[in-house]
Amino acid sequence: MAWVFILVAGLFEVAMAYSLKLSDGFSEVLPSIGFVVFSVLSFGLLAIGLKTLEVGTAYAVWTGIGAVGTAALGIIVLGESASALKIASILLIIAGVVGLNLAGGGH
Repeated sequence: MAWVFILVAGLFEVAMAYSLKLSDGFSEVLPSIGFVVFSVLSFGLLAIGLKTLEVGTAYAVWTGIGAVGTAALGIIVLGESASALKIASILLIIAGVVGLNLAGGGH
């Protein structure tokens, strides 16, 4: 169950980053409120997951979900560049998270 908390926390991290972009430096009210709400939800669920998971692996997975999800959102929704190097780097992040889990940190 702890991994579900980490997964959802990572998704809220993506929402947090997207809200931050939309907030235009906190000058837009609704995205700024969304940033605060998603931040609290993301960190709160991460904290719950860390009750039973190893901090290094759980934090890496949470951060990886946030980084990969935010990069993908930027490419798909915001029209950011999708260079071969950017895609390869995203794949390396995924490989690193999988590698940490295979190394036993996810159990």
